[in-house]
Amino acid sequence: MKQDESTHPAPEAAGDAEPGATPVARRRQVPLWLAILGNLVVALVIVSVVQAFLVRVHNVASGSMEQTLGVSDRVLSSDLPYLASSPAVGDIVIFGHGETWNDAGLPPSDDAFVNAARGFGDVTGIGTSSRTYTVKRVLGTPGDVVSCCDATGRIVVNGMAMVEPYLYEDLPFELGVLDCNSAPMSPRCFGPVPVPRDGYLVMGDHRSNSADSVAACRGTRRTECAKFVPAERITGKVIAKAWPPGPI
Repeated sequence: MKQDESTHPAPEAAGDAEPGATPVARRRQVPLWLAILGNLVVALVIVSVVQAFLVRVHNVASGSMEQTLGVSDRVLSSDLPYLASSPAVGDIVIFGHGETWNDAGLPPSDDAFVNAARGFGDVTGIGTSSRTYTVKRVLGTPGDVVSCCDATGRIVVNGMAMVEPYLYEDLPFELGVLDCNSAPMSPRCFGPVPVPRDGYLVMGDHRSNSADSVAACRGTRRTECAKFVPAERITGKVIAKAWPPGPI
């Protein structure tokens, strides 16, 4: 009698799932180039978030802040200190501007690639930017009156003389010989300059080599020559040196 083959089920192949289980399709392997691209995008997003909300890296391009900051130093700035307060006298700040302090940014380029590179730099902090960034020290806040000099050649803010141990190569001043009452007047002298309510008066620590708020007013008592940094242009407080590493 012929045996019914249907009564003898075929043996399971090695590795087959248990009876009733749904087979799982083998996952498709992600191409290497796509994995690298994905990691790069994630890295850029993280860098952008850090630069926008935590800390930014800037290169010092001039000698106006020597010896506090050297030419080509890289510094870290953050806007976090100003979330609950405003910049104070003595703070070292970074501010963005265009070709002049009155401009919000650089004019658009005729080169589309340059504009794209600037946009990328604005978002990520890498490479070029649509703004120029400058570092200076705050010497006058909104509503202050700043002048120079007292009898010892010091800057006066709201009637109080400033002690500035960080100064490097200040402009010449000698009481009774070259001061604010002599003719000619000492180039260290200026003001009194009232600071507008939406601006800041800033100066460099290398006082004789600084294109700052009162550079055009020195040696005079004029005030209309002063230029100020609008509050909204200040992007952060310098908190440390990135290279060479160290505190400020």
